[in-house]
Amino acid sequence: MGIIECKNVSKAFGEKVALDNVSVDIPKGQIFGLLGPNGAGKTTLIRIINRITIPNSGTVFFDGRPITQDDVEKIGYLPEERGLYRKMKVGEQAMYFAQLKGMSYREAQDELKKWFIRFGIESWWNKKVEELSKGMAQKVQFITTVVHKPKLLILDEPFSGFDPVNAQVIREEILRLKEEGSTIILSTHNMESVEELCDSIALINKSHVVITGGVDEIRRKYGNNNVELIYTSEASLKAVPGVFDVLSDQDDMGRHTSVLSIENGSTTNDVLAEVMKQELTVNSFKELVPRMNDIFIKLVTEEE
Repeated sequence: MGIIECKNVSKAFGEKVALDNVSVDIPKGQIFGLLGPNGAGKTTLIRIINRITIPNSGTVFFDGRPITQDDVEKIGYLPEERGLYRKMKVGEQAMYFAQLKGMSYREAQDELKKWFIRFGIESWWNKKVEELSKGMAQKVQFITTVVHKPKLLILDEPFSGFDPVNAQVIREEILRLKEEGSTIILSTHNMESVEELCDSIALINKSHVVITGGVDEIRRKYGNNNVELIYTSEASLKAVPGVFDVLSDQDDMGRHTSVLSIENGSTTNDVLAEVMKQELTVNSFKELVPRMNDIFIKLVTEEE
């Protein structure tokens, strides 16, 4: 059982069904991608895990037992709709949020100073939030989300509002927090981030789970059993019936980039063995695995 297990969770707002019998198991120590188009039910599920909203039916387990309000202190939640008090000073506000999560004044001050130094923002401590740019305010809110070292982090579109340099800083911090033992739920539309960061995912569409599992496992499942071969030869590669077909072959002055389709019953080893029988030099040989973005579009479109 993971750190969070949602069992048969359903939630409706009037006649609008937000979640329909959703079951998701989030393993400890992983970065878990919660994916889906707008309106699919992701935010409702996040709010149920945080006990902001109560489900109509089903149960959420935290560390193997039904979640309680006391468990919320062990969760760090960065919502998509950011919210800082614009008239308060940055340091005062960060201290306030840290103490809300159960930290002592001294502990909060020590940990916040470390984070402000790490992000190079020590000079912001006495500034008012309204003096900060959107990206600066995002950094402060990220710090207030993680400062109490929660067992579970829920990050909803954490890269929104950041330029590429600062988005990479946040990615590196997310990976570092995982290395230190945090479990992270990452809700995002950025499929590149999913491939770069996530170990497992659940895709929710139209209020139910479409697919869940490991990222690599899902990408291979939806592959077309194709490989890319880059080779050097004066002649083009020939297909071998029963082993592989040549789908495309681009020749750039004797350096070929070819896509091969593996026939049913054959393996990549069989293909490579047959390729080596032909008069050519193999430069690279790799499986072509579909991107998460393509799988996302395929699954959501099929649901439509």
